[in-house]
Amino acid sequence: MADLPLPDSDADWWRSAAIYQVYVRSFADGDGDGTGDLAGVRARLPYLAELGVDALWFTPWYLSPLADGGYDVADYRTIDPAFGTLAEAEKLIAEARELGIRTIIDIVPNHVSDRHAWFRAALAAGPGSPERELFHFRPGRGEHGELPPGDWPSQFNGADTWTRVPDGEWYLHLFTPQQPDLNWDHPEVRREHEEVLRFWFERGVAGVRIDSAALLAKDPALPDLAGRPAGPWAGGPHPFIDRDELHDIYRSWRAIADAYGAVFVGEVWLPDSERFARYLRPDELHTAFNFSFLSCPWDAERLRTSIEETLAEHAPVGAPATWVLCNHDVTRTVTRYGRADTGFDFAAKAFGIPSDLALGTRRARAAALLTLALPGSVYLYQGEELGLPEADVPLGRIQDPMHFRSGGTDPGRDGCRVPLPWTAEPWHDPWLPQPAHWAAYAADRQDGDPDSMLTLYRAALRMRRAAAGFGGGGLRWLPGPPGVLAFARPDGLLCLVNLSGEPVPLPAGTSLLLSSSALDTEGLLPQDTGVWLRT
Repeated sequence: MADLPLPDSDADWWRSAAIYQVYVRSFADGDGDGTGDLAGVRARLPYLAELGVDALWFTPWYLSPLADGGYDVADYRTIDPAFGTLAEAEKLIAEARELGIRTIIDIVPNHVSDRHAWFRAALAAGPGSPERELFHFRPGRGEHGELPPGDWPSQFNGADTWTRVPDGEWYLHLFTPQQPDLNWDHPEVRREHEEVLRFWFERGVAGVRIDSAALLAKDPALPDLAGRPAGPWAGGPHPFIDRDELHDIYRSWRAIADAYGAVFVGEVWLPDSERFARYLRPDELHTAFNFSFLSCPWDAERLRTSIEETLAEHAPVGAPATWVLCNHDVTRTVTRYGRADTGFDFAAKAFGIPSDLALGTRRARAAALLTLALPGSVYLYQGEELGLPEADVPLGRIQDPMHFRSGGTDPGRDGCRVPLPWTAEPWHDPWLPQPAHWAAYAADRQDGDPDSMLTLYRAALRMRRAAAGFGGGGLRWLPGPPGVLAFARPDGLLCLVNLSGEPVPLPAGTSLLLSSSALDTEGLLPQDTGVWLRT
């Protein structure tokens, strides 16, 4: 059974938490088989406690054939044997809690694996059966039903979203064919997911991240997109993005979470800030990921605009903002910030883009202090605290379906999913190969090095947790030279990040708390450097 709800004084922990994303398959290998597992995570809990994070967010650890990195779930109540057992997951949740670290898990409600019992039953039952009503099965178009029933593009490189089964019908999948979409108009789909939430809350899970949270509901007619204006709400409700029916689903979920003192974070990609904020109303989701900031280039004006817009869109509903530089889907920060184009766009991913890693590392260090000083919660992807760059995965070892569905032009997401280097000695036969030069990034080599990225993150997270002015509260922009981000937080805390081309002086009457890189010999703030100050 889950612990009782936290005391009121601690109930709002999520509003300013530092949350560490664990991609289990690549985090730590506890049994030496080359795949990360729960035993490996449990062994590294002291490391995570020393790092200073408040919670761990686990990408899917459920039973899965791994057609899409675990986001093709075959059983939501079973841990994949490659990672461990349900009993181990329960031990991990409890052991982390003893160290003051909460657990957030992923729920993937838009689709299941084609190995899920429901889908196997639907295939066996045939057209017109109740089993098929749990999904979106349709007859094909054309004289013999040989054409797909619709024209919706895939979330993966615009490929087809319909697959034909031997009896002639087609089923919808917004992602890969191994991920059939569920029919959220069916009451059994809703009931099952509510029971899955209760199952994990009973085991002590403190929160749930909702994958593809804006995609669940579909127009029952599954109308074509041809001729429709671009944009989710251009020309009226979109047939499968951000439909109003979603909010009833999340209000129902919120009631369940409130009963356990648990929280939600939604993966919501929407350009409309007003519609985005609807998901964060007091009776729906607690937080949602901030993709505007994540994809923003290293540019002072663009970053300030992203920060201002993020805070403005959260203010009407009283929800805290979330900040993240990288995750399991996007190019690692050090590599991205070392490129000519420092933003992120899935459509722009390609092989062979050059990157100045020294420059990228310097900027990533400054970005860490910027992000950790902003009001709200922050997410840290595993390996960011080590300053890992994106890995170049050999063509023959790439596994990500985004690569294959692009015809081989997209390098995919495996480059940010390579197993972490805990020591200079690589993992034994890891599921993705570790670059030889990653030995220099190994955690044991950075431990105790005053100039390492790991030392910087430990100091910043420790200060963020203990010192006044961080977390909740407001933000006030300060005047400064062009290209310098400068803002004040409560209790005299200041953050300055210099993105200009010249060193700049620090404000008079301030004391230095932490710097991402050394100040110059005259005490000026160098280019691509961030500092925390106290007045």
